[in-house]
Amino acid sequence: MTPAINLAKKKKVSHTIHQYEHDPSHSSYGLEAAQALGQDPKTVFKTLLFCLNGEEKNLAVAVIPVDHKLNLKLAAKAAHAKKADMANPEIAQKTTGYVVGGISPLGQKKALPTFIHLSALELPTLCVSAGKRGLEIELAPKDLAMLTRAQFVDLCQDA
Repeated sequence: MTPAINLAKKKKVSHTIHQYEHDPSHSSYGLEAAQALGQDPKTVFKTLLFCLNGEEKNLAVAVIPVDHKLNLKLAAKAAHAKKADMANPEIAQKTTGYVVGGISPLGQKKALPTFIHLSALELPTLCVSAGKRGLEIELAPKDLAMLTRAQFVDLCQDA
């Protein structure tokens, strides 16, 4: 069990856990998950941390489809910041309590402002990391937003 799974259970949110054998040679954790689970990459979302206004410990979370790229200008706008940069992986791990490639938007050590890409609203369910590489949790977008107090916003460049 991970904090992400424990949170979903505690809040009695309908969810499904998916496991797969993580391949350490794979460079894209999100695309690996989609491929291993036989899921459309548009239904598997990655969790990215970004820092605001050049302050490396002022962080927010973006949850976007694994086949998309985060648009940092849109991320800054969503967080009401002047600029956004990708977070330092070590700081991301320390802040969330999860390893890079297994960072879940759920059950992080520190609650951060969270933004989910708008395309999630078109899906009945989506998958996000459940807190470790090779482990995904599938749940309804509205439940993910409720558990993370997230907003749905446009965050992506066209794929």
